[in-house]
Amino acid sequence: MNQAQPSPIAFLSPEESADVDKALLSSSEKFLTRLTISSFRLLQIIAQETGVSLDQLTHTQIVAWFEKDGKIRREQGIEAAVLKW
Repeated sequence: MNQAQPSPIAFLSPEESADVDKALLSSSEKFLTRLTISSFRLLQIIAQETGVSLDQLTHTQIVAWFEKDGKIRREQGIEAAVLKW
């Protein structure tokens, strides 16, 4: 029986990545820009799953979310977690 796998979350779209590539930035600045965009997307997911607005999200809630996602990955496998690493 074939079950459809949920599509992975795109933390950085190909278009965004191309825009970063075109930017007049050093390699380290491009890396930091990609990391910042991806982090913003992840924070949006954490805020939504936590039930708070992004500006009300605390470091404690972020740490708890990472613990929860890590537990899901360990107990249910990488495909069940948000972060696929």
